[in-house]
Amino acid sequence: MAADESAPAAVVTAAEIARLAGVTRAAVSNWRRRHPDFPRPAAGTATSPLFALAEVQQWLDRQGKVRETSGEVDLWHELRAQYGDDLLTALGAVGAHLLGVAAEQSLAEPAAAAVTTLSAERGAQALYADLVERCIASTTRSGGESMTTLALERIVAAFASPVSETDGTVGSVYDPACGIGTLLLTAAPGAHRYGQELDPASAAIAGFRARLDGVAATVACGDSLRRDTFPDLRADLVVCEPPVGVTDWGRDDLLLDPRWELGVPPRSESELAWVQHCYAHTAPGGRALLVLPASVAYRKAGRRIRAELVRRGLLTSVVALPPGLMSSHSLPVHLWILRRAAEGAPDPTHVRMIDLSTADPDGIGTKDGAPAPEQLADVPPVDILDDDVDLSPSRYVTPHHGDYPVEYAALRDRVQSLARGLLDLLPVLPAGPGRIEAAPMGLGDLVRGGLVDLDGTVPTSRTDQLDTDYLRGFLRSAANTRRSTTASGTFRLNASGAQLPQMDIGRQREYGEAFRRLAAFEELLREANAIGGRIGALAYDGLTKGALLPPPATGASPGKNESQEAQEQ
Repeated sequence: MAADESAPAAVVTAAEIARLAGVTRAAVSNWRRRHPDFPRPAAGTATSPLFALAEVQQWLDRQGKVRETSGEVDLWHELRAQYGDDLLTALGAVGAHLLGVAAEQSLAEPAAAAVTTLSAERGAQALYADLVERCIASTTRSGGESMTTLALERIVAAFASPVSETDGTVGSVYDPACGIGTLLLTAAPGAHRYGQELDPASAAIAGFRARLDGVAATVACGDSLRRDTFPDLRADLVVCEPPVGVTDWGRDDLLLDPRWELGVPPRSESELAWVQHCYAHTAPGGRALLVLPASVAYRKAGRRIRAELVRRGLLTSVVALPPGLMSSHSLPVHLWILRRAAEGAPDPTHVRMIDLSTADPDGIGTKDGAPAPEQLADVPPVDILDDDVDLSPSRYVTPHHGDYPVEYAALRDRVQSLARGLLDLLPVLPAGPGRIEAAPMGLGDLVRGGLVDLDGTVPTSRTDQLDTDYLRGFLRSAANTRRSTTASGTFRLNASGAQLPQMDIGRQREYGEAFRRLAAFEELLREANAIGGRIGALAYDGLTKGALLPPPATGASPGKNESQEAQEQ
């Protein structure tokens, strides 16, 4: 039967418009700027707008830019119309239909008929791979769940080779947070795969992908940290893009867990719990590769565990990757590479730091995209093991400017992108009455009552009646900051004196969301500050060496040289 009339109208991203018209995304961006009648966004955000499919098709037709759409495109838009943004459910229904297994929500007509026809024409595996790729490329997945992008998949696979220090072969691959299986199914062809995923819909899709690809895989649904399905598994290769910023990861129940060889991770450092979990499942001679937020490399709460990673020679490399590789945010990420030494292997003498933060993402992982000598540094452990134990590659890799104009243009583009991202993150805050009418409650009372865990200066709620970000936000109030600042200017959280207003959980979450966005804004601002320093130094160096020229005083657009002006004319 046809889709319900109450279902949301089909919407498309800029990337999907480019596919419809057979052009690049840059062309779509140009159309939006140059054509006042181009459809306005119907949903989405400023950085990830969504457009009504019907309006886009009408505009393309008027402009003579439309081309005949493929069956896969028509099917995709039918799924979008039927399922809206719940694309995981849509992919699960398609996978179940292709394999002839039961699904919680069966695929309705006309999508079911289209799947049957297209799979007969081009094969079930190719069709499903195409739909998965479209889902990954979409920025509107239900609930904002993060998916491993195709660019990140290629990069991890490149750094995973060779997968073993012994003979270069691999018998098993493990991903404890496998999502829809992108990393799990990519690396090390021929190996048996073991994956675990908390979300049932994602785990089901990972299983469908493995079966359709003809890959031997065991995919379980569950929480890898709390309920490890494969406690005895020691894999030759472990890959993982773990969930980030999770405070309720089970620390209280896992204090004596044998996986914490390097120390019990702080409640606020869930990523370091995943690091140790992955290492515990790595076989001798094998390696573990984890995609982590850049902030894990320098946050104070995790420095003791980072120090142990370096001191024991478990961490072999940290790779700073360019922004824009994640599906859910534009913040920078790092790739950590750990090894479990084979018996008799020599102790490592350094940690390799690789700074690819300004590299072209499309080039990383290709034959021509290997790190250049000026992008890496082999750092002795003694140079890392200071008070900060900062694992950020930019701290150790000396910038080398080979092509000043290209590098300056790339950094300038990144500054523009950061400026847009900063504005999107900064919440619109309407005027308030000037005071909060709520009774105060003391942080010390909450800690003593077992409702809040205090790890240094970082509080974490232990109950669903208190929002963690609400707690942390109000602790940064001017009054609480004064109470916790000594006469010498040192900040030491005064738990006994800190206070916050009593609110119901709904109101707490409203404040918490604002504080979360502000925290993300501050993190992006730190990146902007670092890039600002780099682009400033580059510009001064390039101008004083003659590698860059100042903009013409008159007659030319700012920032363009004579050759650029001539090309545009």
